[in-house]
Amino acid sequence: MDVKVFQKYCIALIFSTLSVFAYAQGHNNHDGHDHGNGSKQVQSGEPSQVTGQAAEHVAPAHTAGEHHEEFNAGENAVHHISDANAIHIVGHTYFHLPVILYQPGKGFTFTTSGVFHPHHHGNGTMAHHGFTMAGGNVMRIKDESMANGEYAISDIQHEDVTVEGKTKTVFKAVINGTPYELEPKSTYDGGILGGGITNFYDFSITRNVFTMLLTCLVLFLMLRSVAKSAVSRRNEAPKGLQNLIEPLVTFIRDEVAKPNIGPNYEKYMPYLLSAFFFILGLNLIGQIPFFPGNANVTGNISVTIILAVITFIISTTSANKHFWEHTLWMPGVPAVLKVLILTPIEILGLFLKPFTLLLRLFANITAGHIVILSFVSLIFILGKSGENMTGSIAGIGASVPLTLFMMTLELLVAFLQAFIFTMLSASYIGAAVEEPHHH
Repeated sequence: MDVKVFQKYCIALIFSTLSVFAYAQGHNNHDGHDHGNGSKQVQSGEPSQVTGQAAEHVAPAHTAGEHHEEFNAGENAVHHISDANAIHIVGHTYFHLPVILYQPGKGFTFTTSGVFHPHHHGNGTMAHHGFTMAGGNVMRIKDESMANGEYAISDIQHEDVTVEGKTKTVFKAVINGTPYELEPKSTYDGGILGGGITNFYDFSITRNVFTMLLTCLVLFLMLRSVAKSAVSRRNEAPKGLQNLIEPLVTFIRDEVAKPNIGPNYEKYMPYLLSAFFFILGLNLIGQIPFFPGNANVTGNISVTIILAVITFIISTTSANKHFWEHTLWMPGVPAVLKVLILTPIEILGLFLKPFTLLLRLFANITAGHIVILSFVSLIFILGKSGENMTGSIAGIGASVPLTLFMMTLELLVAFLQAFIFTMLSASYIGAAVEEPHHH
């Protein structure tokens, strides 16, 4: 067997096995709600714990007032662009992902999102060893009496509360008629984005992480194929996939790297090409409206922060004496102006550059997704969530052309934002390595 074919077969086999395992677990979990004589085992010993057939007939949990509350376009858009511990396919069907949780003093918990039986909006219908899902994300039940075993959840409630002048959403899981408060995973934003340090850490393979891994795999196979073709067809006209990729590589080299960095551009080409194709791949996969796409990866500020920090580290560590001299202590300028005005501004500018870099990519991609979801929401707004058929038809007539137009525009934005990020990264690196000009 050809080695190349064998490698692709192995990779496909691994991913297929993982996919079947994740789907099978979720499918078996859903079966527990459909059959009275299922084989699901639930621990006993607690009065409030689900045992025997009681666990098999629990109704799916829903967000409070799901069938009666007014459609909220903003909340729906935010839910769909946010990261999640499972990938929604259609209806109550999810592609379940590995869940890796850590609690100080208790150690790691390894499972999949299928054990929570997610249904509407990613809300779990089962609590598993003190954890469940709310809004697509794993959360911990604060009550320690729920730390062991499995419990049926009849409802997931949420409300906005103000704590120390900041408004945040608090989720509660209703178990046997009693609401138990849930706490989200720990985040290191100091509470600025509504997070903070809680009692557990989530190292799971989320939807965004899965999409990044998938993108890396696709890019690896594509670019490896192009590289082999370029070597075997040296001095011949490119064809096929090589004919698509080579112009992009040449464009980044001749129009981005050389003009901005100068003679030493080759040293930074691997990073610039990696950043360009990685961002472009994520943007394009994010345009697919069904599995495995629709993930808002570059619209996640955590991802753009890391990309911007990498550019910052490369440009800062590559900076020469000329750059630091003109940044910290400009020659020919009075010392008073340096200390009081120019030097503080230049130092601040060092950190503002990566900030604007991450903010531009994050804002543009997120805005595009929100606009598309807003157009789709017109169907439900005008149709009053299905109550008004005439309004629904009018919403479809307005939504479909607007959505198609925005998706076409988003394809342009996908290439444009990848180019802009790469161009700005090259310009920052070029400014750091530029040699002094002697007249």
